[in-house]
Amino acid sequence: MTGRVIIAAVSDENLDVAAHVAAVDVAAAGATVSFSGVVRDHDGGRSVQELEYQVHPTAARVVAEVAAEIAARDGVLAVAVSHRFGLLGIGDVALAAAVSAAHRREAFAACAELVDEVKKRIPIWKRQVFADGSDEWVGSA
Repeated sequence: MTGRVIIAAVSDENLDVAAHVAAVDVAAAGATVSFSGVVRDHDGGRSVQELEYQVHPTAARVVAEVAAEIAARDGVLAVAVSHRFGLLGIGDVALAAAVSAAHRREAFAACAELVDEVKKRIPIWKRQVFADGSDEWVGSA
């Protein structure tokens, strides 16, 4: 049985991890694993004030492709994943993901790979603004 992709998106709106978890809630699931990637207040020993993400027009397609690959795994029942773009403050969710599966091992493994693959493949650029007013662009999220 192939799982379903419930959410696969890029958005400039606030991301709700609980909504991603609720979206993958299916009766056949023995486990649901979620991930919340939040903006932290530091990087490399420097104080961070905010982040800005800019996405390439193909970003939504890439997220959908990764979600479909994970959903096709044995035991995976449903997948939800979104990456935010635009200006984000400390504590904002930049990446939300949830996977339901028949068993916990499949759910943990699938959610971890979902997050890793989205971060690896999505065409997105991150600008970090530091407390001293300087900024830095990082190639990919």
